[in-house]
Amino acid sequence: MKILCVMGEHAYGDPSRGEGVEHANFLPALRRLGHHVTFFESFSREPYASFAELNRALLKRVEETAPDVVFCVLMQYEVWIETIRLIRSSGISIINWSTDDSWKYSMFSRLIGREFDRYVTTYPELVDRYHRDGIGTVYVSQWAANAETLAPPVAAALCRYEVSFVGAAYGKRPAMIEKLRQEGIDVACFGHGWPEGTVEAKRVGEIVRASQVSLNFSEGAHGNTQGVSGRQIKARVFEVPGYGGCLLTERAPNLERYFRLGEEIRSFEGEDELVREVKTLLASPDHRDQVAQKGFARVRREHTYDRRFDDMLKELTERVKNRSRVPIGWSLFEVVADGHRLSPMLKMVRSLLINVGSIIWGRQRGPRAARRLAFELSWRLRGAWTYRAAGWPGRLFYRES
Repeated sequence: MKILCVMGEHAYGDPSRGEGVEHANFLPALRRLGHHVTFFESFSREPYASFAELNRALLKRVEETAPDVVFCVLMQYEVWIETIRLIRSSGISIINWSTDDSWKYSMFSRLIGREFDRYVTTYPELVDRYHRDGIGTVYVSQWAANAETLAPPVAAALCRYEVSFVGAAYGKRPAMIEKLRQEGIDVACFGHGWPEGTVEAKRVGEIVRASQVSLNFSEGAHGNTQGVSGRQIKARVFEVPGYGGCLLTERAPNLERYFRLGEEIRSFEGEDELVREVKTLLASPDHRDQVAQKGFARVRREHTYDRRFDDMLKELTERVKNRSRVPIGWSLFEVVADGHRLSPMLKMVRSLLINVGSIIWGRQRGPRAARRLAFELSWRLRGAWTYRAAGWPGRLFYRES
């Protein structure tokens, strides 16, 4: 099939944070499966002056490439509901991979999920809630490892690092790392917020492979907001064993569905158990090597994006064959885009919000805080309207979004 991937090249659209997980892994996997893949940048604000320009450019790319499937990883309201409907009405199937349902479900997935032919969640515990909210197209998948980067483990004796962690510094992470260091354990940290800073995607595998123990923390940046655990199964859970590393991860719901805990990966709960587990693995290199070998074998056998996407796209393949194509409804789009204009009244609202935000949070944080306030009020009071062309957050705060 021809697949147009709509997502960001960099994490959160910020080149300083390195290549995004989805861009680094999804596109190569789809190409290995034999699909013709093209890419549309939707996270960065640099190429366009407004969301109207971004959505117009996306529809033009759809016309140019004539995909069978549009595969999205949406961050917020960058692609309008009206744009999604125009793509579907032209006879193209559209998928969205939802990244953070543990905290975004009520404000995002619940409001836009029914607009897609397939809406992917990595939270099986939320499927009943999707169905209650009328989203019958929900599909459960999970993060995985890139088949191109799989590498068998090396022995603990050949590793450069005792313990490493690759990921952003937020929440309890710095305190837990500091606890290990107080216990005399050398921990090398890489990522946004650590002194070493971010590393290129290809270096992550090198660091993991050169580490006796690779850490993963499961707590999400926004905690528990949906009545489910704030703990998440992150991509790193599959990437570390796939790189040949020995994974020690904070526990998360459903982890046992994917690995035999204690045999293929090790887990911990709280600082004290983290310290004990690290010391046990460092003191038992043979056991560490066995865990790494078994984890690698499990990932190679079951947990690659090639397998995930092959299963996910099988049903759509038949559906695509039976769909007739019609041209994009440009006249309707232009009417919608006209409603995205920033009126004089909204310009005044924007100035007021930014000025108040800057007084309270400073000139750097103030505009983003103002955007956040507008967004929180919008989805709570107006629901799915937030994700339409006329929605205020996107009209008021393009650069800050």
